[in-house]
Amino acid sequence: MDLKQLQKVIDMMEASSLAELEISEGDLHIALKRATAQQAPVVVAPAPTKTEASEERSESKPKHSGHVLQSPMVGTFYRSPSPSSPPFVEVGKSVKKGDVVCIVEAMKMMNQIEADKAGKIEAILVEDGQPVEFDQPLFTIV
Repeated sequence: MDLKQLQKVIDMMEASSLAELEISEGDLHIALKRATAQQAPVVVAPAPTKTEASEERSESKPKHSGHVLQSPMVGTFYRSPSPSSPPFVEVGKSVKKGDVVCIVEAMKMMNQIEADKAGKIEAILVEDGQPVEFDQPLFTIV
């Protein structure tokens, strides 16, 4: 089904009194639902001003004195290669650029995260087994 056909289906549904419409064609499945009067209205809060948003961000993010190594992906943070193994790094340990410092599991793939700078681990900012977001600080290196 191309976009023109889909737009025709949407237009026909808008012109009718149908509340729901489902179409299946091979691997394609489309489900359209009309909003009803019984549904709660959506309340949109005004967006914070630039100064409010920057103040909130500065308050919520802790300050780090060293180089911040960030997560390159969304996943689960692990400090060691297995539950019975020692952690890759500890606070105060020296690392070279390219040393593995942790693993981030994403979609059942274990991704080794390497130090992007030589130095000493100043802080470990995530607990073992916790979910991490893209660009979330993981370590500080000085």
